[in-house]
Amino acid sequence: MRIGAIADDFTGASDLGNMLARGGMNARLCIGVPDGPSPEADAVVIALKTRSIPATDAVAQALAVLDWLRVQGCGQVYFKYCSTFDSTPDGNIGPVLDALAEALGAPRAVVVPAFPATGRRLMMGHLFVGDQLLNRSGMEHHPLNPMTEPDIRRWLALQTRFRVGHVDIATVHRGAGAIRDALDRLTVEGARHIVVDTIDDDDLRSIGAAVAGDVLVSGGSGLALGLTGSIAGPAGGANAEWGGNSGRAAALVGSCSAATRAQVARHARTEPVLHLDPLAVAGGSQTAEDAAGWVLSQGAGRVPLVASTMEPGALAAVQNRLGREASAVLLEIFFGDLARLAVAGGIGRLIVAGGETSGAVVSALGLRSLSIGPEIAPGVPALAPDGADFVCTLKSGNFGDEAFFVTAARVLAGGQT
Repeated sequence: MRIGAIADDFTGASDLGNMLARGGMNARLCIGVPDGPSPEADAVVIALKTRSIPATDAVAQALAVLDWLRVQGCGQVYFKYCSTFDSTPDGNIGPVLDALAEALGAPRAVVVPAFPATGRRLMMGHLFVGDQLLNRSGMEHHPLNPMTEPDIRRWLALQTRFRVGHVDIATVHRGAGAIRDALDRLTVEGARHIVVDTIDDDDLRSIGAAVAGDVLVSGGSGLALGLTGSIAGPAGGANAEWGGNSGRAAALVGSCSAATRAQVARHARTEPVLHLDPLAVAGGSQTAEDAAGWVLSQGAGRVPLVASTMEPGALAAVQNRLGREASAVLLEIFFGDLARLAVAGGIGRLIVAGGETSGAVVSALGLRSLSIGPEIAPGVPALAPDGADFVCTLKSGNFGDEAFFVTAARVLAGGQT
């Protein structure tokens, strides 16, 4: 196994698996620590649901994965987090990096959240989403991990016990040798975690070449482009044998990101959409059984969508009424129950949007390993759960264009983007 990855949520894990597969690797996606030996693969991505949990718990789960990876003879450990660095000042990215570095005896780990293909770029240590700084991109309204600081050096420094270093874009543009020299110098000076500026795919390739021999790396999925040592192939190139599933489709949407809100609004113009009221869910007047009945009552050619998506003001009102954590757990349970009922009712194509929602759905369905199919949108592959009668996709809230849900249904059926 060349690369063993620890991903802090399920959408991110599928995103990384997609990038590794498009780079020419035989990549597999596993949910949690596998019970037995590694599947035959160049790279194995282990999906955890740790992004928003206490640091001590996240560290324990990451170290359990690391133990398994070491038994498999993993050559390089890749800690994967969101390309928007989703966390809080008390978040667990820093503690997990600290623990992995110490357990591996790694002198350093690069920090490369950037994913230029989806508009995430890092310049002067600051993370941009499109042409907006992270804290002005809508991520400042994230319901669990509001990102109020765009300087990743400062944000990470709040979470780690170690010194944070930085490699600027001028150095990156001088190529892999210059990056490696800068990393070595910063390591000697005492930096353990080193943020690296990145604005395009060529930068990712240079960074990947510079850290090819490092035992520990970290970042979003974009870094995989550099680590595979090849240019990512065309969309749909990950699995030439993908046949899809012609069964009925349904979309379950828990993300409240600006991108997802636009996607839901676009979808509602042509397809049936059921909007959830968290207060009604909490009061028992809107149930998963009711929602499943609504989904299954739609015509076979439709793509019914159930959404808890709402504007920031409405979300704040719900959180004030129910509590931030309680409202999140409430909806995760709802979507997990809905997914079970939908699949049991014959849904063959399941489209899930939102990291926490995806985690809840995958856990509720008891999925353990998945094959990676064609790319639906940058960062979003089709997935085939082993031993299941359905196919699915897990979309990070900010990914995909406005027609994403219809496109996803088509690709999951074996069509083209």
